[in-house]
Amino acid sequence: MMRLNTGYNQGGDYAHFDVKEETRLLDFLLAHMGGSRTKVKATLHGRGVKVDGKFVTQFDLPLHPGMKVAVSKSKRTQRTPLRSRYVKIVYEDRWLVVVEKNIGILSMAAGHSSLNVKAVLDDYFQKTHQKCRAHVVHRLDRDTSGLMVYAKDIDTEQIFEHNWHDIVYDRRYVAVVSGEMEQDEGTVENWLKDNKAYITYSSPIDNGGKYAVTHYHVLDRTTDHSLVEFKLETGRKNQIRVHTADLGHPVCGDVKYGNGDDPIHRLCLHAWLLCFWHPITHERMEFETPVPTAFRQLFK
Repeated sequence: MMRLNTGYNQGGDYAHFDVKEETRLLDFLLAHMGGSRTKVKATLHGRGVKVDGKFVTQFDLPLHPGMKVAVSKSKRTQRTPLRSRYVKIVYEDRWLVVVEKNIGILSMAAGHSSLNVKAVLDDYFQKTHQKCRAHVVHRLDRDTSGLMVYAKDIDTEQIFEHNWHDIVYDRRYVAVVSGEMEQDEGTVENWLKDNKAYITYSSPIDNGGKYAVTHYHVLDRTTDHSLVEFKLETGRKNQIRVHTADLGHPVCGDVKYGNGDDPIHRLCLHAWLLCFWHPITHERMEFETPVPTAFRQLFK
């Protein structure tokens, strides 16, 4: 780890730092502010950082010896926090919002009075006097938890929709699957198609469905269960749930594709990592959440 030798002095409402070595702004701020990457990025986007007297929001800005960094010490005016047991905002700017979704809530409305993240966000935007609506960019199943991004306007949503595979460069899930996985890592690839009962099934040859590729890596295992990370090359409906069933190790708690193994009474699938290029500013955006505690406790 590179050591940062910096001078420090107090002044006004800012803490001031002198840059002594080549580095990036995010690394510099993490070393001096502490806290998480998400907190530091929120300070940047809240116009809480100056470099050589100018407000900056670019977290990967190169810093050179002689530059001066100022970080606001005052607690900047915050929007009314979102209060929901189902949805937590982890990042927000004028174009998009990244949330962590709990289990038990849909990504968007499906029928009358269905509990969904879009409605929760629309209510939050109204209460915070933001003239915008939440536009669905991608979805998680009702009983899958984890990270999602919503656009705040149709133009941003359209950029995501038409350039999703260029914009999103890393998306990973973690799951508890039934049984002890034989291989440490591997790839499942086949075609996925819904039948008339809306059950997704796979085929090793093209059946008119959509080609799907899932990479997996085992993180931990017992004789009863395995903790597995999945990286999606494609994002098809129920992809991980069908592919784990194909492997003979379905996701625990999956009433649709599982085998009845339900150790913690929930679908054991969590979207833990989401990385994308910001559709407007083109900055690198990286978000992660911890593996759910209940998952880990199975492997103590």
